Amino acid sequence: MALTKNERRLRIKNRIRKVVSGTEARPRLAVFRSNKEIYAQIVDDVTGNTISAASSRDKDISAAKATKSEVAKLVGKALAEKALKAGIETIAFDRGGYLYHGRVKSLAEGAREAGLKF
Repeated sequence: MALTKNERRLRIKNRIRKVVSGTEARPRLAVFRSNKEIYAQIVDDVTGNTISAASSRDKDISAAKATKSEVAKLVGKALAEKALKAGIETIAFDRGGYLYHGRVKSLAEGAREAGLKF
C-alpha cells in the first residue's frame, strides 16, 4: 500500500534528523510549512531550547500583501535578524522533509540575505 504524502514527508524528516542536529555553537533552523502559513525556529537540540522563532502569522509580516513565497522570504529575514541579535551567525538548515523548492527555498534565501551562514 502506498504512503500518504504526510507519511512520506515524515519518513524523509526522520532521515534528515538523523544527520542534522543543532548545537549551541551551530543551532538548527527548523521549517514547518502548512498550506497557508510558514513557521521557522532556531533550536538548540542539546538543551532542547528554542532560541528564536518567526512565522508568517507575526503582525508585521502578516500585514504585508504578498505571495506566499515573498512572505516566506520575509520570515527568513525576520528570523535571521532575531538570530543575529542573539549572537548566532551559523546554522544547520532542517527543511523538515519538504523539498528545497518554493517557499522553503525562499525562506532560506531570505535568511542568507539577512546574514545567516548555512
